[in-house]
Amino acid sequence: MTASEPKGVVWVASSRKDLRDFPDEVRQVMGYALYLAQCGDKYVSAKPLHGFGGAGVLEVIDDYDGDTYRTVYTVRFVDAVYVLHAFQKKSKRGTATLKHDVDLIRDRLEVARRLHEKRCGSRKGELR
Repeated sequence: MTASEPKGVVWVASSRKDLRDFPDEVRQVMGYALYLAQCGDKYVSAKPLHGFGGAGVLEVIDDYDGDTYRTVYTVRFVDAVYVLHAFQKKSKRGTATLKHDVDLIRDRLEVARRLHEKRCGSRKGELR
């Protein structure tokens, strides 16, 4: 892969199916954000997800028709963008991510690390 060549996308667990269930307008926003991540750039509203040690795990939030949708991905690995979770925020109170979702993201980040090792043969290429 050269510097100008986009990274691939690896969908962890049900993240691809979950994102496909989003409304078309939201899918377009999330898809563009993931495309920019593949190219080494960052979508304007992509923000580091708190509790994951820096900017290696990012979250894109989009509001549509009174609902909030989130997609979480990691750029910690040089070979690909790993999409960890895509979900509709259910809680109407506050903006914090529910503990269940944070735990799921943490588990899927570990799955992504193992997938990366399998793809690359070692921890080589891990940015963090």
